[in-house]
Amino acid sequence: MPTPAKTYEALLSELREISLLTYTSAVLGWDEQTQLPRKAAGFRGDQLSLLAKLAHERLVSDRLNELLSALESSPFVADGDSDAAVNVRETRRAVDRERKLPSSLVEELARVGPLAQQAWVGARKASDFSEFAPWLERILKLKRQQAECLGPTVHPYDALLDEFEPGDTAADITAVFESLRGPLVDLVGRIAGSGRKGKGSLLEGDFPRAGQEALSREAAKAIGFDFDRGRLDVSAHPFCTHLGPFDTRLTNRYNERHFAGSFFGVMHEAGHGLYQQGLPTDHFGTPRGEYVSMGIHESQSRLWENFVGRRRSFWRFFYPRVQATFPCTARISEDDWHRAVNHVEPGFIRVEADEATYNLHILLRFELETALIAGSLSVQDLPGAWNEKMKAYLGLTPPDDARGVLQDIHWAGGGVGYFPTYTLGNLYAAQFFEKAQSDLGDLDASFAQGEFAPLLGWLRRNIHEEGKRFTARKLVVRVTGKPLSAAPLLAHLVGNAREIYGV
Repeated sequence: MPTPAKTYEALLSELREISLLTYTSAVLGWDEQTQLPRKAAGFRGDQLSLLAKLAHERLVSDRLNELLSALESSPFVADGDSDAAVNVRETRRAVDRERKLPSSLVEELARVGPLAQQAWVGARKASDFSEFAPWLERILKLKRQQAECLGPTVHPYDALLDEFEPGDTAADITAVFESLRGPLVDLVGRIAGSGRKGKGSLLEGDFPRAGQEALSREAAKAIGFDFDRGRLDVSAHPFCTHLGPFDTRLTNRYNERHFAGSFFGVMHEAGHGLYQQGLPTDHFGTPRGEYVSMGIHESQSRLWENFVGRRRSFWRFFYPRVQATFPCTARISEDDWHRAVNHVEPGFIRVEADEATYNLHILLRFELETALIAGSLSVQDLPGAWNEKMKAYLGLTPPDDARGVLQDIHWAGGGVGYFPTYTLGNLYAAQFFEKAQSDLGDLDASFAQGEFAPLLGWLRRNIHEEGKRFTARKLVVRVTGKPLSAAPLLAHLVGNAREIYGV
């Protein structure tokens, strides 16, 4: 009979082989979003479907289950926070989840995804929801089947949310939004009534794509993204994907008449990339080398995008580079530029939203996708429901589908349950940054000199290098000494509003 140590090595070998299948799929997924000819989407779906089937079969195999069972009853995993215990615990969780899903459903979700995403790209370009609607119907049908297989749960949405934020439920997310909705609506209202005009129009001008691409790359490199282990390319919707221990890909999109969308897009995706590059490579292919949850992942992207990228000290370092690249900024002062990047005004596009209104965009999506999954909202009625909620939460009615219901790729890719992790990410980011400031001292002095390594090192030690050792809710307590709270984020937003708008 093999020793627990030998059994554990066999488990690691199985997990690493499964990860090779998973990350081969990720390579094909990246190519699909950046290079794939439109007519090749069907064949790409077949490729991804086969790889998903092979990975699923390996994960639910009797062999893997036997290895786990042998280890779970051994003293080898007695220390619940040890590397071995983490790998056994999280693999068991994944196995139990996957065993509830028929292979045919896993294959079909993987096959339909590329087709739906290609349809979304075309529909968004044409600003015609009707082109995408049949694909969304198919995706939702499959996701309801998935939720039914994974249940029973209080709400079918819970099973889908659990894929991205383990342990959280629709009720948990509702409670989060209840703690934010009132204060955010009040803050946005006070800003609108302050009488001070924002400077957002300064971000509109002549910003050639070549210059934006160069600055995007420079900004990502400055905060620590390693281009010897990654790339930056162009896609219809910005994203970050991890293709292996030394291969993290970022994408961005560019609008030559508007600076903020591309710049903060790359700061956001580079934040994701820094997390991926900071995961322990010696644990690659195992849960110990994976990220905690999408809420924690989004905390890293939102931290670099907002808590660093919109900070006055950041622009003291970086604004001269903007002025040297774009003549249209030559007469704009650093102070006015800082006010511009912190301008608060409701807008149509989530990825271009300011910090104060951003979570209202997420609230809208959360309420719509829970209704879609529950069956209380039809796909046919979705555009109208979207516009009604935009009017209710942000006071705006989208002029077309591209700036309304078609602006995000998530549903096309089957990411139902993902959107709430953005708001969780904002909350975690505020709490982590508050603690980092307390531990590291004057971060603004560092940022003004272009020194971001102290903050990145703190994130590496406290979050990245731990992999999946702790759950998200446990991690935030271990790092900050406090449970997740809306207070740090609200304090941050109120402080910004006081500085910029005097409210």
